[in-house]
Amino acid sequence: MSPACPRQPPAAGSPRRRRRKSDDDLLIALGGLVVVGLVLVEVGQWVWAHWWVLIVLGLLALLALAGWIYRQVDQMRSAQLRVEGLTYSLGQLDAMHHSAFENAVRDLLARDGSRDALRCGGRGDLGADVKGHDPLGRLWVIQCKHRRKGLDGSAVGTPDLQTLNGTGRPVHGGDVVVMVTNGRISGPARDFARQQRLHLVDRQILEQWARGRRPLWEILPAVPPPQKPPQLR
Repeated sequence: MSPACPRQPPAAGSPRRRRRKSDDDLLIALGGLVVVGLVLVEVGQWVWAHWWVLIVLGLLALLALAGWIYRQVDQMRSAQLRVEGLTYSLGQLDAMHHSAFENAVRDLLARDGSRDALRCGGRGDLGADVKGHDPLGRLWVIQCKHRRKGLDGSAVGTPDLQTLNGTGRPVHGGDVVVMVTNGRISGPARDFARQQRLHLVDRQILEQWARGRRPLWEILPAVPPPQKPPQLR
């Protein structure tokens, strides 16, 4: 009689081994589902017995939502009151930090009817401190130059306007590109502005704008007409 050959264990990738692993995974999954089901049953029973807790939590959530809505409405109301009838004197503007001066220009633009007036000055502003659309849809790109000493401070020169001219339309897409200062603007800078269709708001025009009620687009001469229908109504 020939000796019997010992049976070889099933190969790791054999169908029997794969079927056994699949059965084990299925049992583990079923066990997990049973545990989750038991937990949900326990939670459901607790909630059923303590239904009032849900009511309390719902009321607290409603109170929190109402508080958040109230704060948002209050902030909008405060912003509206802040810009309606807003005026500044030259003394107030002179005493400001340059960032506060940019905020003031933004608020004056908002007072005039720009619903998206935004201060964007700072590092990397690429020559634009304030931007916003007027009611006719024109995008205003404004560079602000604050002088603590007013007229006695250094004049805004051609290099400042060259920077604004290089980014106001090509980078920011401005329809109206403006330089605003509480100081003075040099003669060569004024010539450059006329050549490049840049608008200047010097100390005299700034006072007229900040103390009066007329929007800037009614004060400045030769403001370009809108090239497309108004986007903001």
